[in-house]
Amino acid sequence: MRARYFEDVEVGEQLPPWSRQANYMHWNRYAAVNDEFVPFHMDDEEGRDAGNPQGGFGMGNLRFAYMANALRDWAGDDAAIRELGCQYRRINQKNDVLTVAATVVEKAVVDGEPRVRIEITVMNQLGESTCPGQAWVALPSRLLGA
Repeated sequence: MRARYFEDVEVGEQLPPWSRQANYMHWNRYAAVNDEFVPFHMDDEEGRDAGNPQGGFGMGNLRFAYMANALRDWAGDDAAIRELGCQYRRINQKNDVLTVAATVVEKAVVDGEPRVRIEITVMNQLGESTCPGQAWVALPSRLLGA
């Protein structure tokens, strides 16, 4: 994947949208990888019993993984995600279209490493932020030799 260089990134730059539709197929695949077979992620009745009137609902950590994938796709293989954190604020429902939205808000050299700070969230199809967060991504540099 083509590298994104520190010098080419501008504060205010928006990362390309990165989207997936939530459904049991995606949740089951994620559960299999993470051994996260929690009943309310697999069954509508269990989801309602857990307090979600719409039934089964998705994993918060899957949205975290979507954020990591969006950052990696944008930054390229020579970058390193140094920090990524979020707060889960809304349930992601079956058939939600989840889109990672992110903006570069700072550029800095941290411990000799060129990095960008990114405000990031996963939005649902209603435009609601479901898990706002931030990330620090180390990028290669033509000028700093990193």
